[in-house]
Amino acid sequence: MELNELLQKIKLPAHAADLLKGCKKVIIADNLNDLSKLSLKDEKNGTQTVSYNIAGKGEIAEAVVSRVKNGIAVNYIEPYMRRRDPNSMLIGDSLPTDKMTYEKKFGKSFDGLKKETFDWMKDQELAVFLFKAGQIDIDIYGIAIAPANAGFFCLGLGILQGIVETSSVPDGTVPKCVLYTAPPFRHLYFEGKQIVVHERSENLHEIYSYNLYPGPSAKKGVYSALIDFGEKEGWITAHASVVQVVTPYGNKINFMHEGASGGGKSEMHEHIHRGHDGRILLGKNVVSGDSMFLTLPRGCDLRPVADDMAVCHPSLQKTEGQLGVYDGEAGWFIRVDHIKNYGTDPDIESLSIHPQEPLLFLNIDASPNSTALLWEHTEDSPGKPCPNPRFIVPRRNVPNVINKPVSVHVRSFGVRNPPNTKENPSYGIMGMFHILPPALAWLWRLVSPRGFANPSIMDSEGMSSEGVGSYWPFATGKRVKQANLLLEQIVSCTKVSYVLCPNQHIGSWKVSFNPQWIMREYLARRGGVKFMREELSESRCPLLGYSLNRLMIENQEIKKSLLKVENQPEIGLDAYDAGAKQLTDFFAKELSLYKDSPELLPLGKKIIDLCLKGARLEEYEKLIEAESIFIDE
Repeated sequence: MELNELLQKIKLPAHAADLLKGCKKVIIADNLNDLSKLSLKDEKNGTQTVSYNIAGKGEIAEAVVSRVKNGIAVNYIEPYMRRRDPNSMLIGDSLPTDKMTYEKKFGKSFDGLKKETFDWMKDQELAVFLFKAGQIDIDIYGIAIAPANAGFFCLGLGILQGIVETSSVPDGTVPKCVLYTAPPFRHLYFEGKQIVVHERSENLHEIYSYNLYPGPSAKKGVYSALIDFGEKEGWITAHASVVQVVTPYGNKINFMHEGASGGGKSEMHEHIHRGHDGRILLGKNVVSGDSMFLTLPRGCDLRPVADDMAVCHPSLQKTEGQLGVYDGEAGWFIRVDHIKNYGTDPDIESLSIHPQEPLLFLNIDASPNSTALLWEHTEDSPGKPCPNPRFIVPRRNVPNVINKPVSVHVRSFGVRNPPNTKENPSYGIMGMFHILPPALAWLWRLVSPRGFANPSIMDSEGMSSEGVGSYWPFATGKRVKQANLLLEQIVSCTKVSYVLCPNQHIGSWKVSFNPQWIMREYLARRGGVKFMREELSESRCPLLGYSLNRLMIENQEIKKSLLKVENQPEIGLDAYDAGAKQLTDFFAKELSLYKDSPELLPLGKKIIDLCLKGARLEEYEKLIEAESIFIDE
């Protein structure tokens, strides 16, 4: 399709149409094959260096792109560019927001830089293609405009958001999302940092990406647009993975797993990891060095639905009280830092080595014309592998993926926990998993702890918050508005149960993601979150809801000290209580952002007030009507 045909078919904003008319050349892509070719259009011997001439700085190389047998491998020159900077967002408009604005940070309007951006882009060959944000039939079409030599960035965006053939779009389509890419400006004005400026209006969300790492723009930037439109219309795109679990006995149960980056969303699609002898290394004690094993003859079958973004649009709800969801992405951005050698995760390794179509690999060390292997992580420095190796795969290539909306039965929340010992007390006080009443589930989503040793982003020390819903880093509007939407959603979904699940450590035991995998296997076999009263007891720390008194799976009993960590000899009550204080102090700090807001729903204020006064579990249970978790009620 020629540019004139495109502009007749698609009703672009005037400044975007002017940009395309005035640039050196426009290359219109209609499919992923077009974008794959574009990624290496200037290759020499299977490799292309993406670089730009920066005024006053000369030629600066951003990335090396290599053709490999299973797709395209991209390696950024700077280690800083190999993972998302959580401070990359700026708001370029004057609409209501709690985020840092461009004007506040730089003391001037974004208009000047926007004009300069367009002037630079008009001097380039530009690649253009359409995508559909959110994937469901709510007509949020987007268009990407980027320098043609950044084809790999376009390919990543095209896989993640789903490139749309231009001729298939209805005449007169008005894009609601436009993404512009201008990499040189991070060096000119932003001290080399990843900056993405969002400019919103009533019916348009524009994203100005001043870097080539897809995390804050091609992925989370488009997520920002979905959150923006949901905030205006009253629905949420959850930061979550969704999987349907089918037990060996034929039971089906749908889990939605939420949490900050590194909280176990992608891992919810993984089968529980086993050793060569078939056993599961449940955990290793950080004090004694002892190991604990579990034998599980057969795991459940997994049918993935969503990997990171779950659209919770009202049109997806099947019956009252349920939560209907569908994948908000056309492709998945899978982190593989845990794959350090062949055979660690056969499902993912097979998916990447023998793909149905070319994939995009990031931070994977692969020579031109070789096969990119997930355990060959690029090194940030000699002997120090990059903590954020990834590959991007179209969801249609994922085995057993479900291509229709599902209703959520269990909504779990993952938290990265540090080790906890008498010598070094920490907030790592969670047992294998905990059952939460809806009001507490809402509080956990308000504070969304980023947690211990986060591999996905730049700052990973200590306990910090990823903000409301754990998607706050990507939201462009008002924090309290999102808190209200989440609360309204939880109140209306009376048939959903809530679970809290640690990963990395249970007290003094290093456990990786085993807690959520065992929770998934156990609750699926039980048919959901239904217990006899004697099976549960109130956790010593009220923020943890209910603890299990016993966990028996396939005739094997999990140690009680993994259910209630205060029973671990390495911890005891004093270290537990010290960790509980860390957790409650953290909640108090984060909830202070909401408690005095006049816009907060009255019910939300009641829940926060309960938390701040140290309420018991029964007080939370009275606030939101929901199906009982107890069989004998």
